[in-house]
Amino acid sequence: MTSDPPTPRSPRPRAVPDGTSEDVGFDDLLQVLGEQLSQANPSADPRDRRKLKNVTFEYETDHRAVHDMAGDAGYSLASNWFTQLLAQLAVANSITKSQLCVFLYVAGGQERGTGIAAYTQQEITDGLNRLAAKKGGKRITRSTVNRAVRALVGYKWVEQAGNGVIQLNVKLWFHGNSTAQHAVLDQIAAQHDRDPEAFPNAIGPDVHQEELDLEFTQQGYYNRGKRTG
Repeated sequence: MTSDPPTPRSPRPRAVPDGTSEDVGFDDLLQVLGEQLSQANPSADPRDRRKLKNVTFEYETDHRAVHDMAGDAGYSLASNWFTQLLAQLAVANSITKSQLCVFLYVAGGQERGTGIAAYTQQEITDGLNRLAAKKGGKRITRSTVNRAVRALVGYKWVEQAGNGVIQLNVKLWFHGNSTAQHAVLDQIAAQHDRDPEAFPNAIGPDVHQEELDLEFTQQGYYNRGKRTG
C-alpha cells in the first residue's frame, strides 16, 4: 500500500496522444527492455550468493546525505513511488507504449552520477530497433520517438539539455550515489532559477480515474522529503 503524497501545487501535465494505431505492437520491445533492467540488478536467487567469511564496518564522522527521491516508498535504481506510478499509468493507458519504451531506453543509458543520457533521437530510434530485432518485434519510427520525447518533456520525466543530450529527472531515476544526486539537483535548480514548479518538479501525467480508480490517482507535486531504500 502506498502512502498519500502532498497536496498538488499546480496541475500536472496531461497525457499527450501518440496515435493509437501506430503505438500497437511494442510489447516485444518492452519485454527486452525489462529483461535488460532486471539483469542490471543483483540476483535474488540465494544459490547465486557466496557465503560471507568476515565483515568489517568502518564509520565516518559525517553521515552521507540520503537520496532525495519522489514519494515515501524509498528507492532502488528508481524511485519506488515512481515505479508504482509507471505501472499504473501503463495499465490505465495514460501513457503510450512507445513513450514507455523511449523513457526506459534513455533512463537505462544515463551516465553514472550525472543523470545525463547522450542520445540523439536518431540514436534512440536505432537503439530501440536493434532491441526489437532480437524479438522480431515492431520497429519504431523517428517521428514516433520525436513525439515520445516531447511527451516525456511535458511530463517532466526528462529535459532536453542540448543537441544529443537528455537530462533525466534524477528524483525519479538515478544511477549514482546520493552525493552526486544532490549535486545534480542543485545544478538543475540553479539552471531554472530555483523555481519550485520547474523541472524536475510537478510531474505528470494523471492516471485516468475513469479507467483505473485507485487511491494513487492524485499525486501532483511530490517533493516530500528525503527517503532511503
